[in-house]
Amino acid sequence: MDIRINQPLWLLLLIPIAMYMVYAWKSSGMRFVGKRMILFVLRCLAVALLVLALAAPSITLRADEEQILFVVDRSVSIADASNAADEWITESLKDREAHQSVGLYSFAETFRTDVQLKNTDVTVPIMDKMEADGATDIAKAIDVASAVAKGTIATRIVLLSDGLETVHSVEKLLPKYSGGRVTIDTVLLERPSNADASIAFFNTPRTAFAGEKQHLEVEVESSTRTAGELFIYQNDQEIIKESVTLEPGKNAFSFRTSAAGDGLLKYEAKLIVPDDGLLENNRMLSVTMMKHSPRVLVVQTERNPSSIPSLLDQSAIQVDVVDARNLPANLSGYLAYSAIIFDNVPGHSVGEQKMTVIEQAVKNFGTGFMMVGGEESFGLGGYFKSPIERLLPVEMEVKGKEQLPSLGLVIVLDRSGSMAGSKIVLAREAAARSVELLRDDDTFGFTAFDDQLWEVIPVGPLEDKKKAVEQILSVPADGGTNIFPGVEKAYADLAGLKLQRKHIILLTDGQSEMPPDYKDVIEEGRKNNITLSTVAIGSDADWGLLESLAEDGGGRFYDVVDESTVPAILTRETSMLTRTYIEDDPFYMTLGNVPEWTSLFTDGVPQMNAYIATTAKRTATIVGESHKEDPVLVEWMYGLGRTIAFTSDSTGRWTGDFARWSGYSAFWNTAVARLLPSYEEVPYLITHERGGTYTVTDSSRQAAFLDIAIVDEEGQEVPFIAEPLAPGKMRVTVDAKPGLVFFGISDDKGGLFEAGVSVPYSDEYKPSPPDRALMTKIAERTGGKVLEEPGEAFRDHPYKSGEKTLITEWLIGAAMLLFFLDITLRRFGLLKGFGGERGRKPIVGEGSAAQDSIAELLKAKRKR
Repeated sequence: MDIRINQPLWLLLLIPIAMYMVYAWKSSGMRFVGKRMILFVLRCLAVALLVLALAAPSITLRADEEQILFVVDRSVSIADASNAADEWITESLKDREAHQSVGLYSFAETFRTDVQLKNTDVTVPIMDKMEADGATDIAKAIDVASAVAKGTIATRIVLLSDGLETVHSVEKLLPKYSGGRVTIDTVLLERPSNADASIAFFNTPRTAFAGEKQHLEVEVESSTRTAGELFIYQNDQEIIKESVTLEPGKNAFSFRTSAAGDGLLKYEAKLIVPDDGLLENNRMLSVTMMKHSPRVLVVQTERNPSSIPSLLDQSAIQVDVVDARNLPANLSGYLAYSAIIFDNVPGHSVGEQKMTVIEQAVKNFGTGFMMVGGEESFGLGGYFKSPIERLLPVEMEVKGKEQLPSLGLVIVLDRSGSMAGSKIVLAREAAARSVELLRDDDTFGFTAFDDQLWEVIPVGPLEDKKKAVEQILSVPADGGTNIFPGVEKAYADLAGLKLQRKHIILLTDGQSEMPPDYKDVIEEGRKNNITLSTVAIGSDADWGLLESLAEDGGGRFYDVVDESTVPAILTRETSMLTRTYIEDDPFYMTLGNVPEWTSLFTDGVPQMNAYIATTAKRTATIVGESHKEDPVLVEWMYGLGRTIAFTSDSTGRWTGDFARWSGYSAFWNTAVARLLPSYEEVPYLITHERGGTYTVTDSSRQAAFLDIAIVDEEGQEVPFIAEPLAPGKMRVTVDAKPGLVFFGISDDKGGLFEAGVSVPYSDEYKPSPPDRALMTKIAERTGGKVLEEPGEAFRDHPYKSGEKTLITEWLIGAAMLLFFLDITLRRFGLLKGFGGERGRKPIVGEGSAAQDSIAELLKAKRKR
């Protein structure tokens, strides 16, 4: 048993108390005998116990209880040895004793509890694959395991691993466990000797010129002699295919190829070998930046071909024209361009995913963006609350303008099981956006259907938008499909309402039987001024039926292959109902004070016929506005890129005399010049250190501060940690999957640099022998041992468990008991006759006046 004083300073009170007690002893004539001595001792003990209680003493009672925690590495590097680890633990559990608790845990990059710590028989369960098994974090595993164990009991962590840590360093943690309650035993796991070949190195030139022969280097490591095929891809197109013979160890290959394309070139090396151990290490990316003249992407649709390319100076810039449906899906497809122009392009032809990627190209990499008006652009194009609206200097919603006096909208949504996943998520989001476009007094209803009808929001005035949005976003996907009852109910709900516009939007991805008289319902609805638009989501939808419903219902039909276009479709449908967007009164544009633009109009501004009404954002620069003070030409900076909104069109139908003006071509070339980003001539150096860690250095040594953004191929921002090392130098640790990411770097001088960087596969996938030295060091420095036999895990622990218990309450109780005993003895005279009383002096605290009174009473009694 151990006794510990937790607050020893309180014991200093014993000094003045002892001095007082000595004084009391002296002042009594040192005649504490018999009864008086007992009372004096009782009081001293009681006071001493109270002071000791203030010092918060505790005792630790020793016990034999122990905790054994098996912590198993289940990362990719040792996945094949997982069964062997489970068998080792099963064999070890046979030696468990009754006083030993056991818990089973797994780790890779994260930590998982397989069997909670318990003092009963334990059976190793069937283990699932770890979710994040692409890294090994031994330090975290040990730290979390020790936290799981009860802090007062002897604990042994049995670490089963190959010792190949790829995240953090366990050596920094070991001093925490040296010579204490927690010891760590290690069991070395070895991967079965499967043959494996991997691409260890792939290098392409950082920059190149068009037509230049590029030198490509590939290094392959192989554990055995084997043969396979090596492929090289450029921008996802195969350019090299070669059969290779691999010897054990390193194998170097080099190729020469002509540079094709412009801007950023993405190269990929891929190795295919029969019976390969790991496939994750057979692929590596590299990028080359082509030096070229500015390149502009003009986006159009088949229905609305653009006239802008013919107006641009193609001797100074390269112009590519693409249909909106064929836009690239990943970021590398846009970084080859200095600017992007949407010419009367509807949002549903683009989709949310591509819009998000374009937004990242503008915001973080300085790509310019311009939207040009038309009947399918801006608000009428369905861009409300989209990524494109975020980057533009105007809002799609018209504020402060006269709106339609009355509107009724009912959305009928398929919530069957086939809509589960992204379909139902995007459909709900689309419906919620439609609600936000409506006025508070508009009529709205929302009905969902599977094989039954679900009236989520009854048709009526829209009184609480927030509540309506919450109701819509809570609709789940389940059940079968029965389309027409929902449509029939929507017609019935709108039929008797006196509204100027009544519209139904049907969204479904399925098929169902229709009643014989369904066309009669739609025809009757047309007589009541009700229109119907339909949206077919996916290839399983009944496109023929839905197109027929829209045609008979006087609305529009949308065939959707990419469900990310659904929000733009519903926004477009609602916008066409809720606002009069097209302003078609001829006008002259009033110019703002922007010299780069005003210099074009020294001879005056030609007349224009029409534009789409929008609202300029607060910090936007209005270059030109209409006679109604609506923005016609607006620009601003969005992140690193400049964006421009031109709300009239490019064809001459809306621009009128402006399109016949002699400076019309100069107008579009000025727009492109404004969009082009400002790149530094001297790029930044991005050096790969280890794993996902890179060093970014300003080679010109002129920048004091660096601002970095990192985005992946899908346009999603990549988490990273930036650590400044020196002016113009920074270490960046990227949390990204293997593949291609893009660095956008800006500095305090206004310079901008973009670069594609290949994130290599984790060290977890590199074939390496187990780290015996580290596993031995872990055991030795924590008082454990490297185990050879399973039963050794349950040997006696050198540390004896015990639970510390405060005894403050016990001491207070004992002091109170002594005080009570003292009072009882004095009050009831239980010590009468115990020891002599003659000749004593009064005890301190006894009143002399009381003694005199008693003596007088006794004297008077004798006289009588």
